[in-house]
Amino acid sequence: MSKIGKSLFDIIKIAVGCALFGLGFNLFLAPNDLNAGGLSGLAMILVRLMGRGSVGTITAIMNLPLFALAGVKIGKKFFFGSLIGMALSALALDLFAMMPIPATEPLIGGLYGGLTCGVGLGIVFMTGVSTGGSDIVVRLLKLRYRNVPIGMIAIMIDASVAVLTGIVFRDITLVLYSGVAIFVCGKVLDAVVYSFDYSKVALIISAEHEKVARAIWEKLDRGVTYLHGEGAYSQAETKVILTAVKRQQLADLKQLVVDIDPNAFVILQEAHQVLGDGFSRYSKDSL
Repeated sequence: MSKIGKSLFDIIKIAVGCALFGLGFNLFLAPNDLNAGGLSGLAMILVRLMGRGSVGTITAIMNLPLFALAGVKIGKKFFFGSLIGMALSALALDLFAMMPIPATEPLIGGLYGGLTCGVGLGIVFMTGVSTGGSDIVVRLLKLRYRNVPIGMIAIMIDASVAVLTGIVFRDITLVLYSGVAIFVCGKVLDAVVYSFDYSKVALIISAEHEKVARAIWEKLDRGVTYLHGEGAYSQAETKVILTAVKRQQLADLKQLVVDIDPNAFVILQEAHQVLGDGFSRYSKDSL
């Protein structure tokens, strides 16, 4: 895909993600006075206190100083991409606020609002940008605390907004229900951002290890490493095959091993963010 084509595809994903976020916020969270944290949650509180204004407009205004910081700390791509994300999310928040809203129970609203908003934010984050607001703070903190999942950082920030919601609305149950929405949103965000970057690591013990290894690199185009092992009972030395494959290659790998050695012993494990030839490349901007 060309550079222009990839940019256009990213903009489409940002638009879809922002639409889902706006839909989840207005359909499930706002009607129950819940929020998933962030500037949109703060904007909802301000709208209630002032009795005027719209969540989308106030969110856009509060974003301005954060964008100045993002441009310096994170870079031009994130700045301009997040500017688009902020504009589209503000538009979605105000646009979907005009649609008829069916009544829902607060718990249902928190669950489905968190789910929908989490999917939307995850899609946006996958493009390497954000919807602005606390998402910018999350990305800045992610640069500092690189071993902490991005969804967990979002949960910690948004929890403070949930507490503020309960104080303003004078209802502790809103804090608890908003906490449900925030937790679900953060976990779904992590699932969306990281779920497409899972592979499988296979440990294969076979008397036909040479044939199996050759078949893996010839038919699956994957590298193979020998680990030296020894049977505890037989005390016989053996070579254990270590290889990493994409999820879609898993069935082919198992069939390949069984065809060569039906008695082979195969152990499969989840592998997250495999880096190297044929997989992902490390970048300091990676989530």
